[in-house]
Amino acid sequence: MALTRRAPRLGLVLGSGSARGWAHIGVLQALQEEGVRPDVVCGASIGALVGAAYAAGELERFADWVLSLGMREVFGFMDFKLSGGMLKGEKLIAFWRSHFADFDIENSPLPFAAVATDLHSGAEVWLREGSIAEAVRASIALPGLFTPVQRSDGRLLVDGGIVNPVPTSLARAMGADIVIAVDLNADILHRHMQPLATLEPEEEPARPEPAGPPTADPQDWMQRLRAWLPAPREGEPGPPRAKTPSVLDVVMTSVTIMQMRITRSRMAGDPPEVVVAPSLTHLGLLDFHRAAEAIEEGRRAAQASLPQLRAFMK
Repeated sequence: MALTRRAPRLGLVLGSGSARGWAHIGVLQALQEEGVRPDVVCGASIGALVGAAYAAGELERFADWVLSLGMREVFGFMDFKLSGGMLKGEKLIAFWRSHFADFDIENSPLPFAAVATDLHSGAEVWLREGSIAEAVRASIALPGLFTPVQRSDGRLLVDGGIVNPVPTSLARAMGADIVIAVDLNADILHRHMQPLATLEPEEEPARPEPAGPPTADPQDWMQRLRAWLPAPREGEPGPPRAKTPSVLDVVMTSVTIMQMRITRSRMAGDPPEVVVAPSLTHLGLLDFHRAAEAIEEGRRAAQASLPQLRAFMK
């Protein structure tokens, strides 16, 4: 009996990245314009939020709402809480339920799943049934920012990006043969790296030869250390002091760097066929009011990846 060639199933994976996640909208718009429609979609954190809107057929209306967000609107969704996290997240999910579709994931027009993390065991949790709004709320529960979500089975869930920031493995489990992964944090370190100031070789001040091991006198040791460091040129100020970041900046950036490292490791073990990596270093993790910039960069990155995608779809 002759075997019929099956069309490959296309999976779209939307990664975590806080406010940079609005770039997912531009990626989806570019794919739609190209006539590319995935067979399954899944996401972590902000990727789960955008992915849910797409799976529900609400992308354009969702994009219009995102583009309308200013600083005042973003602040209006903040429902502060003193324990578990800075925000409860209930205002955001209530808005979702009243303005966008909330239904059981099993009934989604497009197969959808989200990733969360079990706070007690550290296990990766795949949310493939139940309320899509509740799944999104669990997946976006970034520790320190949003309070964890208590599930009916007793699990306490937090952001899925903690364990699987770009969940390629979930798309494979949903039957995807070809996976397009959108990685929002590929270049995050560039935002925090500054080039080291150097002196021209001929202008480098001479350094004294060490006169022996440092003495026990800490003042003498510090003097020897300063003698080994390049002195500022005449008339120039000393090295500038870096601005001390806020506690929230430190937490958010640390989580993002961790997610970037995890993403690299997991992608090495289960690489997607196509990676879309928007350049988003100019956007902060809480710049939800700068959606237009993120969407445009997502569109540009997706268009750049189309030749590679076409090669796999032949």
